[in-house]
Amino acid sequence: MTSPADLSVAGAARGEQSGDEAAQALFDDLIAKDSRIEPRDWMPEAYRKTLIRQISQHAHSEIIGMQPESNWITRAPSLKRKAILMAKVQDEAGHGLYLYSAAQTLGITREEMMLQLIEGRARYSSIFNYTTPTWADMGAIGWLVDGAAICNQVPLCRASYGPYGRAMVRICKEESFHQRQGFEILLELMQGTEAQREMAQGAVDRWYWPSLMMFGPPDDQSPNSAQSMAWNIKRFSNDDLRQRFVGMLVPQAEVLGVTLPDPNLRFNDATGQYDMSEIDWTEFNEVLAGRGPANAERLRRRREAHEDGAWVREAAAEYARKQALKSAA
Repeated sequence: MTSPADLSVAGAARGEQSGDEAAQALFDDLIAKDSRIEPRDWMPEAYRKTLIRQISQHAHSEIIGMQPESNWITRAPSLKRKAILMAKVQDEAGHGLYLYSAAQTLGITREEMMLQLIEGRARYSSIFNYTTPTWADMGAIGWLVDGAAICNQVPLCRASYGPYGRAMVRICKEESFHQRQGFEILLELMQGTEAQREMAQGAVDRWYWPSLMMFGPPDDQSPNSAQSMAWNIKRFSNDDLRQRFVGMLVPQAEVLGVTLPDPNLRFNDATGQYDMSEIDWTEFNEVLAGRGPANAERLRRRREAHEDGAWVREAAAEYARKQALKSAA
C-alpha cells in the first residue's frame, strides 16, 4: 500500500516536473517570438553553457587581440598613427570588459574565466595567433580581421540573450571605425612607393585566409552552429557569413588596388555566390590546437600581465572589504 508520505513525495515530483515543463514552454515561446531572454529568466542549462562558452571566448579574443597591435604603438610611423592605434587597443580592452560583464550574468565569475584562459582551457579566436612583421599588418588587421568581426557580430546585436545583444551594439559601432581605419592605412600605402605597395599586398596575402577561417569550420563540421541558430544566438551559418564577407571584400579590394590571394575566386552567376579555393583546414586546426606561429607567446604574455596585476586586484579587494565594514558599522 502507498503511504501518504509516498503520495506527497510523488506529488511534489510531479509539481516540479510540471514547473520545469512550464518554464521550458515559456522559454521556447520567447525564442519562437524572437524575444529576449534576460538573466533572471529560466533557461535550459545547455543554453546557459553555450552562452558562457561563446561570450567568454569572444571576451578572451578581444583581450588577446590587443597584443599584436599594441606591439606597433611605439613603432607607428607618425604621432597621429600612434594615437589612433592606442585608442583602438583601448577600445578592444573595453570590448573585453563588456563581454566579461555579460558572461557574469550567467553565473560565472570573471576570475573563473580568466583562469580558464591563462591555463589554456578556454579558446580565443585563432586569428590572433599570427605575427605582425610590418606596419601594413595594422592595415590588414583593420580591414580584414575587423571586417570579418563586423560581418560576424552585427547579427549578434539581435542575439536572444539580452546582455549579449546589448553589449554587441556598442562593440559593432567601434569595430566599424576600426575597419575603416585599417582600410585607410592600406589605401595610403597603395598610393605610395613601390615598396609600400608591396608591403600592403604582402600583409593582405598573410591575413586573407586566416580572416576567412575566423568564421569557423564548414557548416557540416561545426558541432555548435545549428543549435546556436535554433536558439537565435547566431543568425547565420559559418559558410553564409563567409560568403557575405567575401562579397564585401571584392569591391573594396578593387578600390584599394590589392589582389585577393585566391586565383579561383570568381562570382558564380548560377549559384549567386563566390566560388573560391578550399581553405587550408589543416592549418586552422593546428592553430586551434595551440601550434600556431604565436600561440605560446600570446598566452605567456597574458599570464605575465595577470601576475603583474595581482597587486592591483588585491588592493581593490582590500579597499572593497574596508568599505563594506564601514557601511556595516
